Amino acid sequence: MFNKRNLPIVLFVSALGIAVALKTFAFSSEPPSKYEKILRDVGEMLEKKHYSPKNIDDNFSKEVFKKYISEVDVEKKTFLKSDVNELFAKYGTSIDDEILGKEPVAFVPAMDVIYRKRLQETQNLCHEILSQPFDFSKQESVNLEYDKMDYPATEAVRKDEIRKKLKYLTLEKYADLLDEQQTSKGKPGFVAKTNEALEKEARDRTLKIMDRFYAHQLIKANDDDQFNDFVETIVQCMDPHTDYFPPVEKRSFDEDMSGRFFGIGAALRDEDGVIKIVTLVTGSPAWKSGQVNVGDIILKVAQGNQEPVDLTSYMVEDAVKIIRGNKGTEVRLTLKKADGTIKLVSLFRDEIVQDEKFAKSAVVQTDKGRIGYIYLPEFYADFDNPKGNRCSIDVAHEIIKLKEAKVDGIVLDLRGNGGGSLYDVVQMVGLFIDQGPVVQVKDRDGRPQILSDQDRSVLYDGPFAVMVNEFSASASEIFAAAIQDYKRGIIIGSTSTYGKGTVQRNFPLDKDLGFSDMGGPLGTIKLTLQKFYRINGGSTQLRGVSSDIVLPDLYEHYKIREKDQPDALPWDEMPKADFTTWRYAYDINYIRNESVERTRLNPAFSTISTDAAWLDKQNDKQYPLNLETYKEEQKKVRATVKQIDSVTKLKVPMDISTLPVDTAKYDQDKDKADRYKQWLDSRKTDIYLKEAVNVMDDMISRKNLVYNK
Repeated sequence: MFNKRNLPIVLFVSALGIAVALKTFAFSSEPPSKYEKILRDVGEMLEKKHYSPKNIDDNFSKEVFKKYISEVDVEKKTFLKSDVNELFAKYGTSIDDEILGKEPVAFVPAMDVIYRKRLQETQNLCHEILSQPFDFSKQESVNLEYDKMDYPATEAVRKDEIRKKLKYLTLEKYADLLDEQQTSKGKPGFVAKTNEALEKEARDRTLKIMDRFYAHQLIKANDDDQFNDFVETIVQCMDPHTDYFPPVEKRSFDEDMSGRFFGIGAALRDEDGVIKIVTLVTGSPAWKSGQVNVGDIILKVAQGNQEPVDLTSYMVEDAVKIIRGNKGTEVRLTLKKADGTIKLVSLFRDEIVQDEKFAKSAVVQTDKGRIGYIYLPEFYADFDNPKGNRCSIDVAHEIIKLKEAKVDGIVLDLRGNGGGSLYDVVQMVGLFIDQGPVVQVKDRDGRPQILSDQDRSVLYDGPFAVMVNEFSASASEIFAAAIQDYKRGIIIGSTSTYGKGTVQRNFPLDKDLGFSDMGGPLGTIKLTLQKFYRINGGSTQLRGVSSDIVLPDLYEHYKIREKDQPDALPWDEMPKADFTTWRYAYDINYIRNESVERTRLNPAFSTISTDAAWLDKQNDKQYPLNLETYKEEQKKVRATVKQIDSVTKLKVPMDISTLPVDTAKYDQDKDKADRYKQWLDSRKTDIYLKEAVNVMDDMISRKNLVYNK
């Protein structure tokens, strides 16, 4: 998760004045405040419904305290050790009482008073430190592995840690400026600058970044955001996939799942602290108005005739949340045009479909046949719209199109697919197998359930392969596991997938609205209720799905899988389901050996394997603050990255073409047509897709299949 908590100060509070000035979230026994209701309902949900709830006691309180403080001060350069000790002494074992409604909500506001004070101090330190030149000839280093650091014991230690961090940020920019000056020599208009001037420019850039950081934190310094992050920390201590969504976050989650939202149809980008429009969706409210242009800067956003919100120092994701809303509602944008004029534009939100997130297909022509390729970025489903897109239906349509194109085999690409609808993955497996179980599910009481494909028909029965990587999770793993267990196809990719073997469901926290209404003011909790298991009995939790054919990749050594999460649930297994493997089996040993030999002889894969391991080791060390040492290390890093970039793209592109029906679909929308072309071009030079196609060629060429006995 990204750190969402770093809040600035707007006032100083003396030690004597804390008891008086400390703001607290309203607490009374009758009626309970909004925050108390949320904590009480969250605690009740966790205890009564979570798959494997931890006891909400003093030990849980300590865990929440440690996790929350570490997320507030990720770099451990704001709080002093004495601050943490003082807070722990008072609240370290009472957070559970706040959750259970026995105590008022006090920890977060108490922490916030200290944090605001310390954050102002560190901002002042940034200005003080960056007002003086750095000496980059000294041999010293900075530790950027914050998990292995402790909070500074004194103000002097904190100042030195901040100095080293700022020096490193400035060193990065100074080295870049030196390189830019060197490469610009001899060019028209070139004016040489002294090293002193370049060093000053680098410090100015660092200060600008830090000031933007503090300005952004000021925007987030409100009771709701602070409390929401606290609740998120509480639920995440149960497991990494239980989440708390305030109303606006729940809307964003639904938009992501459905692939549609109600907005103005403009893509935004943060450019040097301002929100700029970079593209417009053809036919969208912004496009139809004729008053919004690419390059416009959005200064303010208002909901109808309400007071506008100034977007200065807003992050793009935060700006998007207030620009989107309900269908037909008015949003007013204050725009700065390219000529500097300011214009107020009124727009009414309409449905925007993110069809780039939907399944798409293409055909790869090889010497041995025609390979159908389907890309599925997530298992999306529009639960609120019966006519909305569902991935299982869309993939079925893509298969039908590919069959009509007379393909000899199909590759389904689930790389980077983080999962989604459990219902749709069951339906999708059914496109490739006869009737039978797809996944097993078990709840907190140990009650087993088998989710099966009930349709006896098979939409596609030809050669089939599935591409995965470390980011293929949840529903992707259910699909890959079922295909592997049925011996229906071959799994190609990283050593294993992500390893998320849990099932979540959303519950509103406002019980008065009923469990069907997710739009209540208290928000929603996405709760882990079940674990799912392969039909062979094993869980995908922690272990993921092991590929039949392993290809070296860049992220193999990174700690990004479920097993690297400290609060992840354990692996276990249950009895095997009753199922019959696919009617014929491929000679997996032959196909694997052929792939191993190709990758062994392919210098690209050996380069990726060696360089990825080397880059991983570079993250586990102290970083130099000496200019010459830094430049030498960066030279090696850049050379390695450049080498990886050069080998991951094919020198001779594959012959990949779109189906005529897809080409016609984008005739009226040049922007979408351009994005589709970019996607297709990226596939043509994809070294991993090339090997998947080679594997499929082997499968096609060995049509003398051995039937299972």
